Amino acid sequence: MSTLPSRTLSVRIQRRWGEAYDFLAVPQNFPRWASGLCHSIEPLEGDLWLAQTPQGPLRVRFSPRNAFGVLDHAVLPDDSPAIHIPLRLIANGDGCELQLTLFRQPQMDDSAFERDAQWVEKDLQAIKALLESI
Repeated sequence: MSTLPSRTLSVRIQRRWGEAYDFLAVPQNFPRWASGLCHSIEPLEGDLWLAQTPQGPLRVRFSPRNAFGVLDHAVLPDDSPAIHIPLRLIANGDGCELQLTLFRQPQMDDSAFERDAQWVEKDLQAIKALLESI
């Protein structure tokens, strides 16, 4: 058994945990900040969503609402294994911290992994700006 290389990226947000979680737990809000995931999203059947991603349309499954700040989601390509994306919202004083763990997928080279990490950083800055402005 082997593990994938990973990098955890985070951003501190000056917004109460509950308010941030209420926004982040709604899949329809992801296009407002998560450009690496999708520019639009719509419900399919059950707990599946259809996301229009930079790689084309892909199915996505989101974690159910919970009291722990778990916002994980899985991208479900038709022709390859699911890509699990751990996403956590953690209370931090009067604000919170959003952490995403990026796994380097087997087909990725170093430069592709670095590009993905930079994209995640951009998206984390986008949700920080959005949540701090609403």
